[in-house]
Amino acid sequence: MLSYFRWVLFFVAMFATLMGGALFLGNTLLNAPGPLDKTRNVVIPRGAGPVTMAKVLQEEGVISHARLFRIALMIDPAPKPIKAGEYEVPAHTTMRALVDLLQSGKVVQRRLTVPEGVTTSEVIELVRKIEALTGEITLDLKEGDLLPETYFYSRDDTRDGLLLRMKEAMEKTLDEAWRKRAPGLPLANRRDALVLASIVEKETALPAERAKVAAVFINRLRRRMKLESDPTTIYGLTGGKGPLNRELTRADLQSTSPYNTYYVVGLPPGPICNPGHASIIAATNPARDRSIYFVADGQGGHAFALTLPEHNRNVARWREIQRERQEAAQSQAPGPPAPGQSAPAQPTAPAPAVPAPARK
Repeated sequence: MLSYFRWVLFFVAMFATLMGGALFLGNTLLNAPGPLDKTRNVVIPRGAGPVTMAKVLQEEGVISHARLFRIALMIDPAPKPIKAGEYEVPAHTTMRALVDLLQSGKVVQRRLTVPEGVTTSEVIELVRKIEALTGEITLDLKEGDLLPETYFYSRDDTRDGLLLRMKEAMEKTLDEAWRKRAPGLPLANRRDALVLASIVEKETALPAERAKVAAVFINRLRRRMKLESDPTTIYGLTGGKGPLNRELTRADLQSTSPYNTYYVVGLPPGPICNPGHASIIAATNPARDRSIYFVADGQGGHAFALTLPEHNRNVARWREIQRERQEAAQSQAPGPPAPGQSAPAQPTAPAPAVPAPARK
């Protein structure tokens, strides 16, 4: 009997030793640095089970032993489901840290910045080219529907979903700006505000000028003056599909397009781009300024004027700056070729621009 108990104690001790060794080895393997030599993005497919996940991770070089990963999932003291998606796995991530990461659901957040002033067709094309997104674009989107902003998205998000977020952001921004608008504006509704904001967006790139440019157009609307905005006329020619790539001609300014604000009185029938938040605020809260003219000042901004004579002087200064720049460019052009040398090819000179109208 004593011998029997000795054998029992021997096997118990042996089993405990083996189990302890196995646990020690398992714990060591779970906390050992992984084989990944640099950070890598790994995609866990939707509906993947432990076997498929382990295979993906091993193929991506994140783990060395697929079976150990499955064991780590089974012995997890607080098991949680692994969420599909794209994960950024740091170099040499341990098995334990890898399981925690995949259970956290902290997928990679990608970023898309939509610049102010782009057209809806340009935004749609931008979203269509994002390979990480899925699905076709089926939304019926109009000009001015989308708010330029930085948006975050994850791999396999839908294109419609991202565009819908842009649309909802524009509606929210426009609603808030319209509620907080200055009193007495000659704008019938929030769509008018959106149209004006799109013109402001295209007319100036300087944040400090937006409210003043908006004031000029508000003053013109109150006086029933034509807005005479080049960007609206250009939009009538291109439909927002791309740049005009040439100067406006006299025929352009005399066209009967509803977007030609040199011809029609009041706002054009719709927005000419997707304005940003700042331009929307400027349109609904313009500066308290009585100016009704502005023209480029040669320094990236504009010179504003209350009277036509003052504006004409500003126009004359701008034309003088243009002449000086043209002369400087010509003086830097290469001289005639030396005897026996052929002249370098020269670009075709553009057609002379139509003089700027007296009003802006």
